[in-house]
Amino acid sequence: MTIRLYDSREQSIVDFVPLEAGRVGLYVCGPTVQSSPHIGHLRSALVYDLWRRWFTYRGLHVTLVRNVTDIDDKILNLASETSEEWWARAYRYELEFTSGYNALGILPPTYEPRATASITEMQAIIEKLIERGHAYPAPDDSGDVYFDTATWPDYGALTRQRLDDMASATDADPRGKRDPRDFALWKGAKEGEPASASWPSPWGEGRPGWHIECSAMSKRYLGGAFDIHGGGLDLRFPHHENELAQSTAAGDAFAHHWVHNGLVNVEGQKMSKSLGNSIFASEFLALARPIVVRYFLGAAHYRSTIDYHDGSLEEAEAALDRIETFLARAQRRLADTRFAGVGLREVPQAFAEAMDDDLNVPQALAALHDSVRRGNAGLDDDDLETAAREWQHVLAMVQVLGIDPHDAQWRGSDDSSAHAALATLVTSLLDARQSAREAKDFANADRIRADLATAGITIEDTSTGPHWSLDS
Repeated sequence: MTIRLYDSREQSIVDFVPLEAGRVGLYVCGPTVQSSPHIGHLRSALVYDLWRRWFTYRGLHVTLVRNVTDIDDKILNLASETSEEWWARAYRYELEFTSGYNALGILPPTYEPRATASITEMQAIIEKLIERGHAYPAPDDSGDVYFDTATWPDYGALTRQRLDDMASATDADPRGKRDPRDFALWKGAKEGEPASASWPSPWGEGRPGWHIECSAMSKRYLGGAFDIHGGGLDLRFPHHENELAQSTAAGDAFAHHWVHNGLVNVEGQKMSKSLGNSIFASEFLALARPIVVRYFLGAAHYRSTIDYHDGSLEEAEAALDRIETFLARAQRRLADTRFAGVGLREVPQAFAEAMDDDLNVPQALAALHDSVRRGNAGLDDDDLETAAREWQHVLAMVQVLGIDPHDAQWRGSDDSSAHAALATLVTSLLDARQSAREAKDFANADRIRADLATAGITIEDTSTGPHWSLDS
């Protein structure tokens, strides 16, 4: 068994060999909690949830760290516009992100640190960079501290750029910079900013720059060297490039592999505020069952761009319905047979090979639907051994992908009482239909079936009696 992944720094597929046998340290850039999450945020979190689940299935112990950036220029600016405390705004939106993650069955990270809880660690890295000659305080006594890009020959290694070709860094006032491409490690307190947004430092009151936050938090929770750094493709430059430069310049090996997920388009266009086409997570989750949303967002290869368009969720619903229908059929048919007990749930070889190959979920889903087809054929032919084998395969695969319809995550619907009432009425009609059939009153039996079909209820006659389900 060899898991392979696309390393963004190497720009090639490589074998994944953990730095520590049997363990994986995975750091993922989480949200800057300035406003409500959109579907791109959900997609990114889901990608690393899938990586984590597959590593775990392969017997590796995963430590997943996903940070929360809760101090930032945008957070301060937006909070000031509404006269809201910046920390209150940050916490309010942090809860929205958590709610979205939970709705999709994304497992909680092992650690979810907030940037404001690691200020001491950030300052320690900055001090080391100054000592090593890779950072400098601004000469204007502003309290700003910058990373000196010219002193680090490997700057640009992640994105394979030359310093001369890079644009100026726009994350801080350029007046105190030696070079426009130098980026802020520490930002001195500015007039008009709330006192609560500043911390004492050797360079004066202030707050951290964005990039230093992840270097400090990854080191604090995973050490100076860890296996994988993940995040959205839009973070490669400047954020991840700057993280790599400052951490390695401070003497840490930092991330062994870099993994980046693709973005989400809407009707062929990149989501953006200027185009007005951003879809908030709460809006998206209201369009379909959360398990369907998870299926849709996780179905494409993680490095590809997802294009959401009208009909996308309906297609995902139809695909998921085929899986759910087979699982329900198999469970009913095998209930009173020697195949009823749950055996050792293992994914089939085709699924495992796809997941080992840079988390190739599209190919894994093809293997899943192949099992569904073979299982349904087995049920149709009364080949219970084949049906049972594929049933176990499907159960194993949906568990790995986090789309097991039997999981408690997807149960507990608010309409359970309504469903119970409907079940009582339908069962009564099915009893009447059965009585009509026994009396050879087939016209009445067919009428009952037709009435139920008109109401969106499908009847399946099985060897153990009729089964009904609501059309999706």
